[in-house]
Amino acid sequence: MKLLTWNVNSVRAREARLLAVLERHKPDVACLQELKALEEQFPAEAVKAAGYHAAVNGQKTWNGVAILSREPPEDVRRGLGDGAPDPQARLVSARVAGARVICAYVPNGEEVGSEKWAYKLEWLARLRRALERDFAKGEPLVLAGDLNVAPDDKDVAKPEDWAGTVLCHEDARKALARVAAWGLADVVRKHHPEGGLYTWWDYRMLAFPKGNGLRIDHVLATAPLADRSRAASVDRDERKGEKPSDHAPVIAEFDL
Repeated sequence: MKLLTWNVNSVRAREARLLAVLERHKPDVACLQELKALEEQFPAEAVKAAGYHAAVNGQKTWNGVAILSREPPEDVRRGLGDGAPDPQARLVSARVAGARVICAYVPNGEEVGSEKWAYKLEWLARLRRALERDFAKGEPLVLAGDLNVAPDDKDVAKPEDWAGTVLCHEDARKALARVAAWGLADVVRKHHPEGGLYTWWDYRMLAFPKGNGLRIDHVLATAPLADRSRAASVDRDERKGEKPSDHAPVIAEFDL
């Protein structure tokens, strides 16, 4: 199984790029974040013509996530499933290709100490509780998406520029570590223990040409999948060209 995850930063603005990425990488499953579109605005027909079914949890203007799959997705679930009032569309999961796939878009947090920062930390805590409540560690499961945390300084090209920010703050790193401690392995780290792979470059201040990147997009998997992962990479070239997303796709391959 080849899985791709990508924050497209507006699926309508990046539709042509999305179709080109699907054609280039031919993933079995693709997890998309920051759709900035309702389900009825999602380019379902174009995606279908490319050979994919779509399970969408959309939202107008902001957020929104989707799982694309060659096989029809089964048992599609939208949201964290905890009954908490939450208008933000940040999670969708489905059973595809013999595995449970969870596509997540973790809140950015904006500024440490703000209400949005508190929401980010609580959202990660809710995600951990959802894993405990709804899933089993022994099943093939992958959590993929823009998790908006660089796990350690190996995932930051210029740590001094980002120390203490919402992407690298100790509390955010601990919150993500608690999610992973449920029983998830970092597939990219498995294949690149030295670090130095980045998935996001701020549009501002020429971050991409200056190499000021962070790895905040992740593929985390339970042992039945992680033990069978054979490769992981970042399509850095997708960050180039006209009107790119500020994120690059992450690709992970599993022997199933």
